Amino acid sequence: MQEIPDITQAIQDTDTFPLIPEVYLASAPLRFDFSRNNPDLEGIDMMSATSLDTYVRETLRKAGRSWGLGGYGEDRFFYQSSELFKKGNEYRTIHLGIDIWLPPGTELRVPVAATVRNVQDNAHFLDYGPTVILEHHIGGIDFFTLYGHLGRESIRHLSVGQELKAGEQLAVIGDITENGSWAPHLHVQIIRDMLGNVGDFPGTAAPSEKGLYLQNSPDPEVLISRFIVPA
Repeated sequence: MQEIPDITQAIQDTDTFPLIPEVYLASAPLRFDFSRNNPDLEGIDMMSATSLDTYVRETLRKAGRSWGLGGYGEDRFFYQSSELFKKGNEYRTIHLGIDIWLPPGTELRVPVAATVRNVQDNAHFLDYGPTVILEHHIGGIDFFTLYGHLGRESIRHLSVGQELKAGEQLAVIGDITENGSWAPHLHVQIIRDMLGNVGDFPGTAAPSEKGLYLQNSPDPEVLISRFIVPA
């Protein structure tokens, strides 16, 4: 079984293309904290798209930043308010990807040459909405990347088996009406083993399975880290 550092190193050693527009990458992102350690979240309904969107936009405005980033491995207590995230006696509160907070309609590009593995609209409430999963082969390393909360139009020009070069148009960020009813953002996740999933993959894990799932989904910030301006 491949070790996670091999995936991260393979990405670091290859030429990648900015996933998001360079106009945003020209400035540092605001690092959001959506864990219980953030007192600013008290009194905010984090599962309400409008409430969360207002919080994100106001926080960015006050900080003088144009985009937000973060969330890998974060324990997000607010998932406990939805039965969708319940697994046995636990709730899936450990976030397995990163969130990139940008306006709806923001264009996304393929960061690493890929083949389209799955295209699916996971249209359930608080799900991914339109979702694309890409398959990558770099230096003998095989892995997948998942992009969730996209615009519905994004998945109409993609088909399973389609080959994409780094830098090609991938999708756009969806709005609240089409992205699973979330504040507009992009969920990005690296996946080593799809574990039999097709068109979808858990973006959160139960605390008891944290180690297993984080090992299977290493930090996807490596896809854009070389382009990020330090704060």
